[in-house]
Amino acid sequence: MHRPPAAARDAATKPSKLFVLDTNVLMHDPTSVYRFEEHDVFLPIMTLEELDNHKKGMSEIARNARQVTRTLDEIVSRMDDAIEQGIQLDEASRGLASGRLFLQTEAIASELPAGLPTAKADNQILAVLIHLQRQHPERSAILVSKDINMRIKARTLGLQAQDYFNDKVLEDTDLLYTGMRELGPDFWDQHAQGMESWQQDGRTLYRLMGPLCAQFLVNQFLIQEGPSPLHAIVRKASGTSAEIETLRDHTHTRNSVWGITARNREQNFALNLLMNPDIDFVTLLGQAGTGKTLLTLAAGLTQVLDARRYSEIIMTRVTVPVGEDIGFLPGTEEEKMGPWMGALEDNLEVLNKSDEDAGDWGRAATHDLIRNRIKIKSLNFMRGRTFLNKYLIIDEAQNLTPKQMKTLITRAGPATKVVCLGNIAQIDTPYLTEGSSGLAYVVDRFKGWAHAGHITLQRGERSRLADYAAEVL
Repeated sequence: MHRPPAAARDAATKPSKLFVLDTNVLMHDPTSVYRFEEHDVFLPIMTLEELDNHKKGMSEIARNARQVTRTLDEIVSRMDDAIEQGIQLDEASRGLASGRLFLQTEAIASELPAGLPTAKADNQILAVLIHLQRQHPERSAILVSKDINMRIKARTLGLQAQDYFNDKVLEDTDLLYTGMRELGPDFWDQHAQGMESWQQDGRTLYRLMGPLCAQFLVNQFLIQEGPSPLHAIVRKASGTSAEIETLRDHTHTRNSVWGITARNREQNFALNLLMNPDIDFVTLLGQAGTGKTLLTLAAGLTQVLDARRYSEIIMTRVTVPVGEDIGFLPGTEEEKMGPWMGALEDNLEVLNKSDEDAGDWGRAATHDLIRNRIKIKSLNFMRGRTFLNKYLIIDEAQNLTPKQMKTLITRAGPATKVVCLGNIAQIDTPYLTEGSSGLAYVVDRFKGWAHAGHITLQRGERSRLADYAAEVL
């Protein structure tokens, strides 16, 4: 939560902290008042005023503002003591929090430096913080805000301020699961004893025993480069034994997917996940130009038009500003989404040219056939839908919150495959960070599940110009 685990031992001796919440924290996580364990939470009257200003409308922010108001109403309605004593959160939070909630009940005289306008909501919240620090010198009064400028302002006034950490999946995105593991040169010396091997559907499987097997995750890729390189995927992992399977080599033209071959090992791993019918959920992370959309579409078209595994491809992407109305422009939902779907058109152009033998007429017919099987949907109309037997692609998934991600993935009905693509270094949504993005959230939560796979694509394959630009600019 907000405290390092080591501090738990001192919690009994130290006075509990007093966290002053900024409005954006409440709107980002409507249950944030329950996330501070034994510490107390203080809500300035200005925070409630700002909540009131944001509650109208159908946007995600307005929905969260209404949810916060309902949560606060539930807490206040349970109140027994005088409100100045604070409201016990134990019962309302069902044991999550043991502190108290304080609401500002008196007018606080502004004691801010002369240069700061007192009418501004942020500055009034800072004035409350100064007042609390003077009133309770024995306790730490800490501002919690998602607004970086607000935190800087607080620190310049000598006040304590911090970000809201509870929504973060990872503190450091470098620790995010990459989907693969490099094996050391002594791997076979330790794990080859008593090894079994057999053939199944043209693949070779090995059953290994050894110390590393306990650390393997299902559908994790194993790499060992050298004179006899190994590229394999973990199929089962239990205790000290594991089953691994060799991969289909999509770098070879005989295993091409819709005319596309993998140009590096990570693309080969991605195609193995995308073409595997047992894997229902695939996440592909990577910088611009690593081939995420192209590989996903190629695998989708092969499985829709050739193998007939899925009935159609549904593609959606986050239109920034996220989830807002796509406007009163003339045209259908698909035509309104058109401007956001340039990436789809660019990739279809590449896929359409992959058949060398087809002439212009053949290509035009193929293009019409492909476009007929790809539906473009807006995120706004996803709630309540169920997709049966579809290949669902969620592009630019790094701009989704964990809650929006849940809404989308739970649309999947029987025999549907969901593929999430994104680059967590390119987040356009306010208050979302690399650590709290819905994409990082699902990568972390789905790792090790038998029907999900993930790979982080490393190398750009666009052109020497794009690669050099990514490196030097």
